[in-house]
Amino acid sequence: MAEQASLQQITQALPEAAKRVLVLHYHEIWLKGGNKRFFRSRLVAAIKRSLEDILPCPLEIIADRLLVPVPHESLLPVMVERLQKVFGLAYIGIAWEVAGGIPELTRCACRLMERINPRSFAVRAKISDRSIGAGSMEIEREVGREILATLRPIRNDVRVDLTEPEVTCQVEVVPGKVLVYAERAEGPGGLPAATGGRLVMLLSGGFDSGVAAYKMMRRGVHLIFVHFYGSASPASGPSTAIAERMVRVLTPYQFTSRLYLVPFDSIQRQIVAGAPENLRVLLYRRLMARISREICRVERALGIVTGDSVSQVASQTLHNLASIDRGIDVPVYRPLAGDDKEEILRLARRIGTYEISCEPFEDCCPRFMPRSPAIFSSPEQLDRAEQGLDVAALVTIGLEGARAAEFKYERGHLTRREGLPRRFEKFLAHRKAMASGLSSRAADT
Repeated sequence: MAEQASLQQITQALPEAAKRVLVLHYHEIWLKGGNKRFFRSRLVAAIKRSLEDILPCPLEIIADRLLVPVPHESLLPVMVERLQKVFGLAYIGIAWEVAGGIPELTRCACRLMERINPRSFAVRAKISDRSIGAGSMEIEREVGREILATLRPIRNDVRVDLTEPEVTCQVEVVPGKVLVYAERAEGPGGLPAATGGRLVMLLSGGFDSGVAAYKMMRRGVHLIFVHFYGSASPASGPSTAIAERMVRVLTPYQFTSRLYLVPFDSIQRQIVAGAPENLRVLLYRRLMARISREICRVERALGIVTGDSVSQVASQTLHNLASIDRGIDVPVYRPLAGDDKEEILRLARRIGTYEISCEPFEDCCPRFMPRSPAIFSSPEQLDRAEQGLDVAALVTIGLEGARAAEFKYERGHLTRREGLPRRFEKFLAHRKAMASGLSSRAADT
């Protein structure tokens, strides 16, 4: 393949009559029927929020395309990088808006392709404004012929390839505008941020939970993160630092995040002392789900998300997952249920969480690991094992030890603020008052 030019090279010496613009395409929103306007308005709001310190004039919506003017060429890489984190965008066309008709369009396309210098190319045209005076096939033939004539003196092996071209020159004629581009950046797809409600994400710091979080956010879900941690060993760092770094990577996709950090050491020790060895990990996870259920109440969230992949480890068999979920009266979502490890690692590399999860840290679940963990447990087994524990007190221990940090992504920067939300403190005070009242009534009887 011919070496392609950089963005800076492509933008040099193009016609003065052309100006730079990004053409933002969305796919899935087209399918929303009567709700399309709602989803598109949220997408537009996310784009404006992502570019609020860059964009001097409003974007335009024309023929199901969002057109974003580029104030200066030096800002183009930053704009594209930020837009690639806006859920709902299928791809970003790095385009020129041409003033004039077909002759000006052809000159711009030839200059653009001359700088890219591909070995094979195709021209594709989409026409939604017939005032240009030609159809898509006519424009494709005319522009393609001129590009071929321009490139032949540079390299004699250049050819038109309509099946698998090295570069496609895309022409889009929309009402009042003629656009041409040969480069595009892939967007993340999915649905715009915060269009699908809230969920609480159990974030371990491993490969799976970061990828599960990304996949749920891509469906428009806003996540509140909960991380359970133990004391770090001398051989590895604290897991809280890993969890926070992961939240920092994920927050730009949803603009704001809250991370709850819940100590789990004392809870684990009570489970080890009072429950069968082979059920320990399942009881850990059930207690984590119970504590997260209470955080759901505080955050008005609609359910819990975990990074489970079916049968990846002993605690993730279908029997064990069903046993863990018993008694949790909110839905538990597992977006990685059918994924294998290679699929998970591939996506972790793409979204930037892989290197974070590779670092050594102390995960609390493998602590006091049973020699032979149960793989076909039943809900009744876990219910009986919990009879030897004061479950309500353990949940309270977790909530009382929790701390939180809020993250906000704006103007290309991430800020962090420590502190539990006021409603969490009120909820905890109410819970303790209720428990105290029950204890008093029990003593009176």
